Amino acid sequence: MITPKPLVSIVTPAYNAESFLVECIESVLAQTYRNWEYLIVNNCSEDSTLDIIKEYAKKDKRIRLFNNKKLLTALQNHNYIIHQISSESKYCKVLHADDWIFSEYLEKMVYLAENNDAVGIVSSYRLVGTKVEATGLPYSQSVFPGKEIARDNLLDGPYTFGTPSTLLIRSDIVREKENCYNENHSGADTELCLEILQNNDFGFIHQVLSFTRVHDDSIGSLSQKFNTTKPNFLYSFTKFGPVYLNTGEYEERLSILLKGYYKFLGEQCFYFKGVKFWNYHKESFRNLGFSFSLLRVIKEGVFFVLKTMMNPEKVAISLLRILPRKRK
Repeated sequence: MITPKPLVSIVTPAYNAESFLVECIESVLAQTYRNWEYLIVNNCSEDSTLDIIKEYAKKDKRIRLFNNKKLLTALQNHNYIIHQISSESKYCKVLHADDWIFSEYLEKMVYLAENNDAVGIVSSYRLVGTKVEATGLPYSQSVFPGKEIARDNLLDGPYTFGTPSTLLIRSDIVREKENCYNENHSGADTELCLEILQNNDFGFIHQVLSFTRVHDDSIGSLSQKFNTTKPNFLYSFTKFGPVYLNTGEYEERLSILLKGYYKFLGEQCFYFKGVKFWNYHKESFRNLGFSFSLLRVIKEGVFFVLKTMMNPEKVAISLLRILPRKRK
């Protein structure tokens, strides 16, 4: 008797996604692995997103349309659509509307998970624009202890989680959570991975299987504008560092992270950042339970100037970066 292939639930939260949604959907239709359901939720889009979803839902019964009556935040929308996956689903993955997956994605990811019951998350190399990311794990190994991977990520090892578009997760793990993503934390995807790895192993395919698009309205672009990565990582670190690290490791790494954060902010003093930027980072410190020290920012800024003045070439490069921004 041939064992049927397990059902995979793919979910796409979509908001004003007409520019890229067709490419995203077509990448799912092109999968060599055929036993999937595809849930797409239109989050009150003002463009042709809803019409695109309707058209594809007519063509393929595996595609299910959901249409929000009120606008949800991005993470609320993620949680809503994940709650709608089939009870028969064994694996679940988020695919952002501006991303896409290579045709072998499901085949490769499911195969690894099916042959390793202890694996809760599967990741792979990903293409971000033209750059390959999530590298650094030994090529000879495809399954890793979850706690080992979590420690590596917290201790400045390779960041192997990627984005939600990169990951495949066992559906029973997301079903048992009231909300898959923490709606109060913009770095909720990393938080979810660190939570899952407390009791599950980590699978990794050494192949580029997903594409993450970076454009002006993408989450990645907003992250670059404000550098949300630093406070987001600090949040996850303070929450899970005590779980995976001993006291000495935690305190030493926390000191390094805070110094790096202040160093970054000191440098930004000379790049004409606006009020929104500074308010965001002041609020981030408060939310993390740390006092924001303007004196430390100034000290790091002075050190940055002194260091830069000793390198005329770096001064020229910095001016070239600053001047165009000032004219905008």
